[in-house]
Amino acid sequence: MFNKINVNLQAAGRQAMENENFVVDLPAAVVAEIKNPSENDSARNQKGIVDLRALLWSSIDNEDSRDLDQIEVAERLDGDNIRLRVGIADVDTDVPQNSATDRFAAENTTSVYTGASTFPMLPRQFSENITSLLEGEERLAIIIDFTVAANGGVKLNDIYRARVENRARLNYQEVGDWLDGKGQIRANEAYKSALEVQLRLQDEAADRLQAVREHAGALQFGTVEATTAKRDGEVYDVVIQQKNQARYLIENLMITSNVLISGFLKSKNSPRLERVVRRPERWQRIVELAAKLGETLPAEPDSGALSDFLEKRRLADPIHFPDLSLSVVKLIGAGEYTVVEPGGESAGHFGLAVNAYTHSTAPNRRYADLITQRLVKAAIASAPPPYSLAELEQIAERCNERQTAERKVERIMRKIVAAEVLTGRIGETFAGIITGVSGKGTFVRLLTPPAEGMIVRGESGVDVGDRVNVRLINTNPEKGFIDFEKV
Repeated sequence: MFNKINVNLQAAGRQAMENENFVVDLPAAVVAEIKNPSENDSARNQKGIVDLRALLWSSIDNEDSRDLDQIEVAERLDGDNIRLRVGIADVDTDVPQNSATDRFAAENTTSVYTGASTFPMLPRQFSENITSLLEGEERLAIIIDFTVAANGGVKLNDIYRARVENRARLNYQEVGDWLDGKGQIRANEAYKSALEVQLRLQDEAADRLQAVREHAGALQFGTVEATTAKRDGEVYDVVIQQKNQARYLIENLMITSNVLISGFLKSKNSPRLERVVRRPERWQRIVELAAKLGETLPAEPDSGALSDFLEKRRLADPIHFPDLSLSVVKLIGAGEYTVVEPGGESAGHFGLAVNAYTHSTAPNRRYADLITQRLVKAAIASAPPPYSLAELEQIAERCNERQTAERKVERIMRKIVAAEVLTGRIGETFAGIITGVSGKGTFVRLLTPPAEGMIVRGESGVDVGDRVNVRLINTNPEKGFIDFEKV
């Protein structure tokens, strides 16, 4: 069934961006830089840039993505070791610090995906062309070169600059199906068989990395992500985005790369812009949810104990595990950017069970990653950091504020589509789970369809994680309002 969406989603997306104070239109100085992009020959021809164009690089991303940030290649070594090289687009070379385009990116700090349209952090001429690791194009990249042992141990070989060429632009659905034995990979026949071999190696390495992460207490959630569904380019519904093996593959390689980047900067006595998820303030509520399911968690936050509990529940009740995962995610809270001084220690990432973690693998889409890239390039060149601690603090504060605004825009756009889809179902009763309780209201997410709204009647006495039945009493697609009463 395909629903007709009557709201102009492009206009609604623009309005949502403006409501959250994003800069939507490109400033004149940025347009001028687009027309006359900097060649930056000195940066392109510095000593130490390695030529790795002959390697069989490939990328895995969403089918419609053109802002490609990373590519990967793998090879098996002696002793059952697997060498991984992850290439990250060298955005800094074409978007220099303090250029008009850089200042524009610093204002918004992130790309925003509304479902119907995308508002990129960098102008499309950069993020989808000049600075994108497009198939068949020579590009500069930052290489994270590491070896994964048979037991999942990781050894950083080096981090350096290189020339690369993406040989195969792949997508999550296609690679996931192929890894599950359900389909074929579309690639140049000249190297398709070799590509399949090294993709299997990437997957094997990713499995090793995940096993070690789980043993360390990294949390493995089964949350379902709501996203808009399109047909012939038009949005018609809100659906659940399933996570397949290809997404786990990339997730594990990127997490490892980010941990290694953080360690590299620390070893070079450089300041770091870390990504932190602190110990949950609402740990007691997580303990209560576990107790309702007959499990006991320690009184103090413990990622290992929580990881064991989640895995036990995943095996015991896979149908309702996504509901539990969503509750725990909400109670742990969102990550934030913090600055760590040279030689200092990070507050850590509770969800990933690592002591130090940064964002570095998406410089086309996140400003924090571009900042980290500049810190890395300075460290590689044994040059002073390009930012003072005070400047990094300001950047971290801006990135945190804008990521909150980004979530608001993306959430309101999903709610606009969901309100349209639900408009004809006033009076129906749905199963849901409480996702938020605050002074702004009590929020519930339906299990099917995955729409979120507010309980405006009978909301007292519920908390995050409670399962409830709610009746739909009103929708306002123009504003994205969906109102329920608790049954």
